[in-house]
Amino acid sequence: MPSDPNPFPCGRISRRNFITKAGGGFLGVALGGLWAEGGEIKDAIFGPHFEPKAKSVIFLFMCGGVSHIDTFDPKDNKHAGKLIDAIGFGDNLAEMKRPVIPCLRTFTRYGKSGIPVSDWFPNVGGVIDDIAVVRSMWCNEGNHFPAVIETCTGHRGRQFDHPTFGSWVSYALGTANKNLPTFVNIGRPSSPVQLTGGYLGATVAATPFQAGETPIPNLQPPSGGSSAERERQMEMLLKMNAEFRTEYAINSDIQARAKAYELAARMQLSAPEAVDFSQEPEHVKEMYGIGTKETEEFGKQLLLARRLAEKGVRFIQICHAGGGNGAWDSHGDMKTHGPLCRATDKPIAGLIKDLKQRGMLDQTLVVWTSEFGRTPWSQNTTGRDHNPKGYSAWMAGGGIKGGVVHGATDEFGYKAQENPHYYSDLHATILHQLGLNHKKMEVEALGRTMRIVEEGGPIKEIIS
Repeated sequence: MPSDPNPFPCGRISRRNFITKAGGGFLGVALGGLWAEGGEIKDAIFGPHFEPKAKSVIFLFMCGGVSHIDTFDPKDNKHAGKLIDAIGFGDNLAEMKRPVIPCLRTFTRYGKSGIPVSDWFPNVGGVIDDIAVVRSMWCNEGNHFPAVIETCTGHRGRQFDHPTFGSWVSYALGTANKNLPTFVNIGRPSSPVQLTGGYLGATVAATPFQAGETPIPNLQPPSGGSSAERERQMEMLLKMNAEFRTEYAINSDIQARAKAYELAARMQLSAPEAVDFSQEPEHVKEMYGIGTKETEEFGKQLLLARRLAEKGVRFIQICHAGGGNGAWDSHGDMKTHGPLCRATDKPIAGLIKDLKQRGMLDQTLVVWTSEFGRTPWSQNTTGRDHNPKGYSAWMAGGGIKGGVVHGATDEFGYKAQENPHYYSDLHATILHQLGLNHKKMEVEALGRTMRIVEEGGPIKEIIS
């Protein structure tokens, strides 16, 4: 029987195509980030396409859909109680009228820029001169799970096993610290899709971290062993895994498992130190809200994010209030946003201040976003419905202009009207700040060319 000329008849990425894309496409993969150092991938090239402005990304994802109208996109209440045209809302293309409900928030202009910010985010308002607010984001999906898929992978639906955005960054740039993962997730996501490496492989999926004495469950070495003994064990593990990879190099799942064990061995020494806040000054911990019940948990997560960025972790994703639809899903009453804003406001401002005072903000890109916004109307309550047609996101640091507002929704806050930006534009902007050309971010997988950004490009107006 003749041999099959195609070792991957179902369209998986062949080793040759994998390496070709790594070298000629977007210059690096997370798998090769470690292996290339030992010469294990021939002709692999690693590094960005052009000089990056950001070394790390701290990606703050508010799970459930934050109301832009009540936070960063103020509208007056002159339309409250009026019926407005909601054609195209959700899956219904029929004529539809909905009554506008009032916004009960007070907006204050902050900083030299004078950008108005809701009274739910006074601390973020205090650092608004470091932030670029984009008020004209939009996506297609109006339900949580599909919208999370769309916004975290850049694609609608799950007909293909698309990787999440952080996995693309990990795949493209590889590691900057061989003792820690390239892509870390902190907090509970809304969907496992936010963690997946998809067709790029398990090696670039997110590594879950948590604040506290045990950053990664089941990672602590057994008690009683010395550090010298652990180092000898790790050397033997590396040797055994190198031999194992040579024999089973064509199996990406086995490769990923071997790499995971190697990294886990190194993280036993590095990860606990990363979450050890004992050497952090009290005034720094207070800046993040650590020590106050309402802000303690999220403050610890953001301080951990800063410490990981400091150690070279490239993409740190923090999912706030995830699980199910996400706690930011405020159908019943917009008052439920209140405690969520209070839990995140001071830690977020503290993160930006801390990065700035350490000289890290210029090289650390902070992104704040959600899967969609909320409508100007409600569902016969005092809450707001899902709104993918217009909402806000913001970015700070990493070569982004501070104290600017870009784009606008219509007078009701329903649709992105001025300079609308599909979610892929946010992805392309992040990639650009990391020194990556979004047009070259592609691989051959599943029998076709796959891209993270299918349309659009960086939001140039907010790039310094």
